[in-house]
Amino acid sequence: MMKSVIMSIIAYCCTLAITAQEPINIDLWPNGMPNSNGIDKTPFDDARQNFKPSIRVYLPEKSKANGKAVVCCPGGGYTHLAMDHEGYDWAPFYNELGFAFIVLKYRMPHQVTDVPIADAKEALRVVREHAKDWNIDPKQVGVMGSSAGGHLASTVATHSTPETAPAFQVLFYPVVSMQSGVTHQGSHDALLGRNATQAMNDLYSNAQQVTRQTPPAIMLLSDDDGAVISQNSADYYLALKKAGVKASIHVYPSGGHGWGIRSNFKYHDSMMNDLREWLKTL
Repeated sequence: MMKSVIMSIIAYCCTLAITAQEPINIDLWPNGMPNSNGIDKTPFDDARQNFKPSIRVYLPEKSKANGKAVVCCPGGGYTHLAMDHEGYDWAPFYNELGFAFIVLKYRMPHQVTDVPIADAKEALRVVREHAKDWNIDPKQVGVMGSSAGGHLASTVATHSTPETAPAFQVLFYPVVSMQSGVTHQGSHDALLGRNATQAMNDLYSNAQQVTRQTPPAIMLLSDDDGAVISQNSADYYLALKKAGVKASIHVYPSGGHGWGIRSNFKYHDSMMNDLREWLKTL
């Protein structure tokens, strides 16, 4: 009897070893970066927020794979990156649902607006390039972002051609506007600079860039968020609906800003269920 139990345990552990997939790390620009934020030509150093642009790919078990993928842009006000609770920690949730989950480590702009945008667009391109190897449908690659990462995600969604845009958007308490009084000022200044022109503010206020080709979106946020006010998400939601784009918005009574997947967020379970149900509609 004991021998049988031991053999069963060994077989189970071997099965886990076979099905569990180690994340894949990929350098986004192995042949050189197309632009520079001024510090990325010095040695990369995460402690100095001088991030080497790269992606970490988490693939689901083949038996669960649904052909869909999410490229995740963690937040951090365009000055740093919350790589764990707004990035890596989400991988098990998405993999369990059958999604490939790809976390982007993007460069900080230092007022060079195109730098993080180029990294995000390249991440989407690389994922599609590897679609066959990773059991992904290249037409089912979406984007996710939190806070300033939500601005980056919605920028890619509204500033790309229909052929290169993500298939859907998952946005947590996102910065959407660059307009004074609505934007998160720190994110604005880091991306566009304190003296940005009105034309630049308009261009990167993504609710103003929505068209009927903009991909579907879900927004999840707290009513009492004092860092990124709810008008950002509300304006984006209304613009999407006006354009005839499928959209959903969930505003939780409290929680402030930056909760990500942390379980101490009071409405964590509701949020996870709301997101899970929306993803099933894709």
